[in-house]
Amino acid sequence: MWRVIQRVKSRLVIVPLLLAIAYLTLAERKRIASIQRRQGPNAVGIYGRRTPMADGLKLLLKETVIPRAADANLYRRAPIITFSCARRSWVVIPLGEGMVYADRHCGRIYRLAISSLGVYGIRIGGWASNSKYAFMGGLRSAAQMVSYEVSIGFSASTVLICSGTANRSQIVAKQEAIWYRVPRYPMATRFYVSTLAERNRHPFDLPEAEAELVSGYNVEYSAIGFALFFLGEYGNMILMSTRTSLLFRGGWNAIFFSSTWGLSRKVRRRLAGYVWARAAYPRYRYDQLMRLGWKVYLPVAIGWLGRTSGILIGWNGLC
Repeated sequence: MWRVIQRVKSRLVIVPLLLAIAYLTLAERKRIASIQRRQGPNAVGIYGRRTPMADGLKLLLKETVIPRAADANLYRRAPIITFSCARRSWVVIPLGEGMVYADRHCGRIYRLAISSLGVYGIRIGGWASNSKYAFMGGLRSAAQMVSYEVSIGFSASTVLICSGTANRSQIVAKQEAIWYRVPRYPMATRFYVSTLAERNRHPFDLPEAEAELVSGYNVEYSAIGFALFFLGEYGNMILMSTRTSLLFRGGWNAIFFSSTWGLSRKVRRRLAGYVWARAAYPRYRYDQLMRLGWKVYLPVAIGWLGRTSGILIGWNGLC
């Protein structure tokens, strides 16, 4: 009975996530087409609404071609690792009051561990393909994700210090009066921009730079392998937007109502920012990306962490 309950709970997470990823791709293509004054997908279904299903079916039915010089075992495992880490990260993410798969006080530590493991999928995929373009894309992605994960960790630590807990449900509950975005606006902005870089999104998509690396670490992948990398990337986009909303924007707490719909509205706004950044900004150079992460965002995050700790210790001493 326990196993049946766990399977049902896992499907309640996976199925909505896959549907959200599918229609996020359609919304992204439609929004970018609107910005660029063109129609976008409109052939399959009414206004192109069945395009994600058609794309998924096409990738599922295509033949998986493994390069002759590739390490076949690692080549097959890399996309699975990437998608599995993106899926397992949702275990500790609350979507509403009491709506969480596992409500743990160590949720933040668990999320950091899973995100660290996600680097291995991309790195292994770049190495196992035995292609210099894929190898360089894997190196870039690993360095970029590790660099900005540090900045994200320090930015989120200011919220953990203010709330006094690592449990995300309790963090949301402590933002009923005021969102942490208001007193921590610089950290909220840096956290959101760092998620763009950590997820390899525009304007920080250096691991997938078409002009330099011919699609990067997934250049040798096709069919279901490419689809799993794709699902992992967009699943992490939704995940990071949800984390931003939970940590800095009050989660499901809204001005006029408090429910899961309030959280979904905030997540959609964060995802719209991802899409808008892809259409509006040019790509950074790699040295500019690393300089921004290590010489700007990281020192500022550490400074804000020390300032927050000092203020709270001083206030507790006065009280």
